[in-house]
Amino acid sequence: MDNTFREKSQHICMLLLDVDGVLTDGTFQRIGDLEIKRFHSRDGIGLVLAQRAGWKVGIISGRNSPQVEERSRELKLDFVRLGVEDKLACFKEALETFQLEPHQVAYMGDDLPDLEVLSRVGLSATVADAHDEIRSRVLYVTRAPGGHGAVREFVDQLLLAQGKLEELIKQYSR
Repeated sequence: MDNTFREKSQHICMLLLDVDGVLTDGTFQRIGDLEIKRFHSRDGIGLVLAQRAGWKVGIISGRNSPQVEERSRELKLDFVRLGVEDKLACFKEALETFQLEPHQVAYMGDDLPDLEVLSRVGLSATVADAHDEIRSRVLYVTRAPGGHGAVREFVDQLLLAQGKLEELIKQYSR
């Protein structure tokens, strides 16, 4: 972990994520009117850990999806915006809603619609299989591809940098 990542991590108290390509592997399967998405359980635990650390957690997605709505409810996410054309406007809404400054937010996205938000947050990240243009512009690139535990990897690194990871892990080993 480099010093810049460690330093920027100290201010993070909100995590925002893109969905397709980050929380999922970015592929879609349709059966009639039903669109199927897969979520990795480790990413879910990562979001729970972030919330237990006191962070606000949310998603900003360009697509509408009943499955994403349901997963958001299951995880009790604080901020959910689906079918979004202007992710930057949603980012600004999140800042206002939670009375935060941009340097207090980490954002993970994987493609060009995420670029405006990635360039304004305190800590930007992407997945291993993100578009090259995005990987070249963020502070942290996960080893895991989207939909395969990349969010958990990022959350673990942030919590480790904040000195909170070990205490949160202990809650599972009582």
